Amino acid sequence: MTADGSVLAETRGPEGMLHCANTGFAPVLADHLAKLGAAQDLPVLICGMAGAKQGWIEAPYLRTPTRLDALHDGAQRVATPGDVRILPGIAQADASAPDVMRGEETQLLGVTESGFTGLVCIPGTHSKWIRIESGSLVSFTTYMTGELFSVIAQHSILKHAIDPDAGSPAANDAFRDGLQRALNAPAALPASLFSLRAAQLLGFEKQADGTARLSGLLIGTEIADAASRYGKHPVRLIGAGALKDLYAAALAAAGVEITIVDAERASQQGLTKAAIHLWGAKFT
Repeated sequence: MTADGSVLAETRGPEGMLHCANTGFAPVLADHLAKLGAAQDLPVLICGMAGAKQGWIEAPYLRTPTRLDALHDGAQRVATPGDVRILPGIAQADASAPDVMRGEETQLLGVTESGFTGLVCIPGTHSKWIRIESGSLVSFTTYMTGELFSVIAQHSILKHAIDPDAGSPAANDAFRDGLQRALNAPAALPASLFSLRAAQLLGFEKQADGTARLSGLLIGTEIADAASRYGKHPVRLIGAGALKDLYAAALAAAGVEITIVDAERASQQGLTKAAIHLWGAKFT
């Protein structure tokens, strides 16, 4: 990348944490630099789980409240040829609401201005809702919505009520109905989940609607709780693909004003901002 955020070249691979932990992080990086045709001593900035305790080296969490434009201050340099640094995650060290993130903080840096105040939602396996005040990350909440969907759909009685080949939930009336039920009565989720199965057994609903209704119930419960914590304010939605569209539809149905930002672009912009702080003119 250049200092203005322009992508000169990119490469992707399937190497996750387990692969890198087994084979080493340095060989994976070297392989990708070679694929890019880049010099092995090119300055490299990394975000995400490479900075976890089980990662390449630990980049200790910064604690809330923390300014997003100061992320680079917590970057840890790897003892390897060249200048390779890993950005830190952020921790909410509050006994009443402990929470952590790694990777999302870089996206937040990418999509917010230095004086930004507002709410950001990052859907995913573990969705994040973040409150930012004047450029400082003040508080955040993680919801295991995506993981709950997977566990319920694969390992509960509701696996018989889910059609894995069903179309997009956002276009299904069952999604909208499940969403509204959850928004109106989020505490009723356990009962609403069993009703999903009962409705099919009694012929009120088809299995093809199960995926949509389950999505609506879980996402609606998340949105209802986030609204109770942070208020019903405009939200910047960082996402990609079908999940982004699903949350956009859900938030709109809940009466929340949204601005959508591409997740990959958010990461690129965040890395660019941090790199300029670290290397300045050398980065150009």
